[in-house]
Amino acid sequence: MFQVLSSAWALLLGMGLLMVGNGLQGTLLGVRGEIEGFSTLQMSFVMSAYFVGFLGGSRLAPEMIRRVGHVRVFAALASFISAVMILYPAFTNPVAWSFGRALIGFCFSGVYVTAESWLNNAADNQNRGKALSLYMIVQMFGIVSAQGLLLIGDPAGYEIFVLASVLVSISFGPILLSISPTPAFETAKPMSLGRLMDASPLGCVGMFLLGGVFSAQFGMSAVYGAKAGLSLAEISTFVATFYVGALLMQYPLGWMSDRMDRRVLVLFVAALSAGGSVLGLMFGAQFWTLLVAGFLIGGLSNPLYSLLIAHTNDYLEHDDMAAASGGLVFINGLGAIAGPLIIGWLMGDAVFGPSGYFLFMLVLLTLLALYAGYRITQRPAIPIEDTGIMTPMSPTASPVAVEFAQEYAIETELEEQESAED
Repeated sequence: MFQVLSSAWALLLGMGLLMVGNGLQGTLLGVRGEIEGFSTLQMSFVMSAYFVGFLGGSRLAPEMIRRVGHVRVFAALASFISAVMILYPAFTNPVAWSFGRALIGFCFSGVYVTAESWLNNAADNQNRGKALSLYMIVQMFGIVSAQGLLLIGDPAGYEIFVLASVLVSISFGPILLSISPTPAFETAKPMSLGRLMDASPLGCVGMFLLGGVFSAQFGMSAVYGAKAGLSLAEISTFVATFYVGALLMQYPLGWMSDRMDRRVLVLFVAALSAGGSVLGLMFGAQFWTLLVAGFLIGGLSNPLYSLLIAHTNDYLEHDDMAAASGGLVFINGLGAIAGPLIIGWLMGDAVFGPSGYFLFMLVLLTLLALYAGYRITQRPAIPIEDTGIMTPMSPTASPVAVEFAQEYAIETELEEQESAED
């Protein structure tokens, strides 16, 4: 771990600042939208736009990097991010915000692709797993830290928007001054969705449902808090609990994943996470109960992302794993785009109101648990000794990081096979 820090500390510091800025602007818009009188449906379009841009950026960023290089792409996209954050309070209109969120999503995706390729270049086969784990910790810590910064200014003013922009601008420094350009890279051609579905129906269906659940946490949790009448401090704490849970539960569930039928674990974890949604749905008026619900949902649903990738890998040849990563991320992105739109409708005053937020996640997580149970009956479990490892990943990562995680899983499995043969 110290070797990774010594070689990539500047990159990780810069990415941490970027994640603080990203986490801050997402929550801030949810609060400011309520102040401006935007409806939950309008805010759902704003939040969904981020995932539209992110999905587009993950497809186009590799080609941009091949054409003009890592440094230019990173600097240009990060500059756009900083500019849009400044413009948000100047154009308090849901249409303008939607365009801004789509642009920011596109730019963040490109920035992640660039930074993750640099990180992979700085790591070797011996420490790549630690580098990916540290990167995930930095991402989660950045989002959690951002929620505290929400309290230092008035969300009805400009100050916090300026702070988010400044944090993004400062992040350029440690990255661009310490990183030398890496050669253009070639990403794997994505596997067809039909072939991917044949290989792992649970992986595909689960990733789509999880996209909706993740977008509810990352995009709509602050909207829910504002709609439910929580104070600014309560909203920031509520949003943070999702990511604190995700950070703390990733490794225990990863340990279990490598020691049991992953389909059973998916069923178990999805059902417990659905239980957290029931808690929020029934007792959300009590703030401490709301925090417990957020911790359970975030802590149990986020590791499902890595778990489903590992489960899919169990049914693929090594040569297909990297190609499958692009398809899985794409399916997850489609779910993330649809999620806020459905939540915005459910949370409307004429439908379910704020309780529609937890109802949405309850339905998705219940469907995932039921489908995992169905898949258990359709084919026998793969012997534990024949399964690969689960590499912790954050749903905020780009397809490049997921592909690198796939490569790490392959390398580790091959090393274990060689050791067994010796």
